[in-house]
Order: sequence, then C-alpha cells, then structure tokens
Amino acid sequence: MRSFDYATAFSRNIGWVTEAEQARLRQARVAIGGLGGVGGVHLLTLARQGIGKFSIADFDTFDLANFNRQAGAALRTLDCPKLDVLSEMARDINPELDLRAFPEGVQATNLDAFLADVDVYVDGLDFFAFDARRATFAACEKRGIPVVTAAPLGMGTALLVFGPGGMPFEDYFGFAGCDELEMAIRFLVGLSPAMLQRGYVADMSRIDLASRKGPSSIAACQLCAGVAAVETLKLILGRPGVRLAPWGSQFDAYRMRYVRTWRPAGHRNPLQQLMHYLVKRQLDKRERP
Repeated sequence: MRSFDYATAFSRNIGWVTEAEQARLRQARVAIGGLGGVGGVHLLTLARQGIGKFSIADFDTFDLANFNRQAGAALRTLDCPKLDVLSEMARDINPELDLRAFPEGVQATNLDAFLADVDVYVDGLDFFAFDARRATFAACEKRGIPVVTAAPLGMGTALLVFGPGGMPFEDYFGFAGCDELEMAIRFLVGLSPAMLQRGYVADMSRIDLASRKGPSSIAACQLCAGVAAVETLKLILGRPGVRLAPWGSQFDAYRMRYVRTWRPAGHRNPLQQLMHYLVKRQLDKRERP
C-alpha cells in the first residue's frame, strides 16, 4: 500500500487556492450536524478540499430508504451507524484527519464540546429537526461561528449563510410560537424564497409536511455539497463574496435557473409572506378531496 502524503493528495487544489491557503484549510475545523442526505456528502467533499479537522454528529443507522441520496448507503452498510461508515470513508481520503465523533447526535448537553474550536458549522440536520437546529444555530450565534446551510430542494440547492453582521436565524425564520407544521412551512419558504422547485413537482401526494415526508434527489444533495464547500472555503480563508442572510441563493438544475434573493425583515417581509400564503394554499389543495 502506498503511503499517504497530504501535499500530494491535495496538490490539484493549488491554483484555486494558494499553498498557504491549503495549509490553512488543513488546520481548520468544520462541524457537521447530521450525516444523512446532505451531511455525509458535505463531509466527503470537504475532506477532499483538504479540511483537516471535523466535529461530526449523528445517531442514526443506514436503511434501504437512504439508498437514493445518502453517501455511504449501500447493502454492506445496512443497519450500520452513519457516523462509523462516514468516518471510515473520510479517513480513506485523508487518514490524518482529526475527527471528533458525537454518536448521540447534536444535543444541548454536548453543544459546547461539538462546537469547540470550530471555524464553520455546516448544517446537515434532517429538515424536521427543528429543536436541534434552533439550539445549534443559537449556540453558533453566541460563539460567533458562521453557519452554512444548503438545502436540497427539488433538483437544486438553496443556500443561506448566517454569521456575525447578518440577520439572526430566529429573526429570519420567525419560529417563535409556531407549531411544527408552521415551522416546516416557514423553513421551506425561508430556505428558498424563490421556490423554483414548485413548478415541476410530479406527485404532490408525496409531499406531506405534517407527516414529515417529502421526495428527495441525489442530484440536489451533490449540488448542495459543492455550494456549501465553496462558501465554507471562502469563510475559512476570509475570501470576499459571502453574503449573509437575509441574502439567499437558489440554483435549480431542472429549470437551469439561478436566483439571488434579499428578504430584509426575514419572514415578515411582504414577499416572504406572499410566498408563505401560496405554499400553504398549494398544500391545502392537495389535502382537499
């Protein structure tokens, strides 16, 4: 077996980054909460970018229903912990990785350890994990840690970045006082104000926010990983061009459209409230006999 050499393994990154910047990436720590649909591919993509340190959290195991989109999901990994499988895959890319593993997932009791020395948090939590997401984003805000969230919506990706100087997560989404269904609608609309994916849903019966169900696509997850990796790189290296919430971006590969949005006042913005109304109306139509 050939020996591993970091400089050689990631030498093809040089040109898009300098050697000094690659050395900085090697010393950077990225936290990823959740290793499912997008979290696993985030980890592998960032590992190939040369990030040298990770804090990763997930309590779940692989199931057949994960095969359509999740990195690491295969017959040989059925019922295996996602954390163990993805850790092994990441170390196959870089055996020198500094991996801190949290097999209990992201919880209030381990947030201090999970976010210790972290440069950027990349959100990979399940869409409906509102309690864990709110707690993690609040902890990042308190510590001044920027957050990158790239959502796989339709066959594209929607990107938001939260951090010092931008709109806080809770102000943008307005979750306070909402039940879970209302949070799901506000989260969906907040992630993708342009809602480019609305026009080509083939079977609306497969979207059931109340039952925590919705379709997914590997194409969207891989697009998310690329977009999130670039934003993470810019944040770690102090590169220009990162726009914080209430700025957002969405690229839809199916429609080949890109939209950049700006929603001052977040969920209270009139355009955001209009889209909220339209989404609720579309969901209500599906539920009528």
